[in-house]
Amino acid sequence: MEENKLLIRYDNVEVCRKELVVLKEVDFKLYAGEFVYFIGRVGSGKSSLLKTMYADIPVTQGDASVLGYDMRALRRRDIPLLRRQIGIVFQDFQLLTDRSANENLQFVLKATGWKDKIEIEERVREVLIQVGMEKKAYKMPHELSGGEQQRIVIARALLNRPQIILADEPTGNLDPQTGEQIVSLLHDICRSGTAVIMTTHNHHWVESFPGRIFKCTGKKLLPVESVRE
Repeated sequence: MEENKLLIRYDNVEVCRKELVVLKEVDFKLYAGEFVYFIGRVGSGKSSLLKTMYADIPVTQGDASVLGYDMRALRRRDIPLLRRQIGIVFQDFQLLTDRSANENLQFVLKATGWKDKIEIEERVREVLIQVGMEKKAYKMPHELSGGEQQRIVIARALLNRPQIILADEPTGNLDPQTGEQIVSLLHDICRSGTAVIMTTHNHHWVESFPGRIFKCTGKKLLPVESVRE
């Protein structure tokens, strides 16, 4: 993947939830291989901004392009094609509780058009090794710790070799030591070429694992040099 390839471009974008303006005049660019933090208080618009990037919230004002898709003119049938190129990591895991870790991952590949059983098994094995969970693949979600579940979620996000991973408070339900392992893993993934945007209100991660920082404050997205600004 070319470095400095532009993946996301937002010009003067407005983000609304239920007709309320959450963020306005958003200008933002994401390039291949970058690690970016969105920081700010709960309710400041971080998660809503991420949701516009995978078309969970529509963009109705400004110009927004994600992976070549015009988000103002995105057709419903193109949304799955966009999302296949984006890995999403949720705070609350959202694993299927009636299937093993392995079956959770196979389900996603089958749902996104993979047909060959051997190729599916091989890809699942690759991402499990990447997140250090190859020995726990047979376990059900309730048999895994929070950190282990989040590793499976990251493996799920990697399955279709996305260009971007959006991680929404990925350490929010984890203890500090486990959270640190998850942030470190996301940085490893970024170094392998996948751009990562992570929302957090834990400033420790931002100081320990550097990246570009944007702060949601006063309905604006502002670039900052440090979490102390």
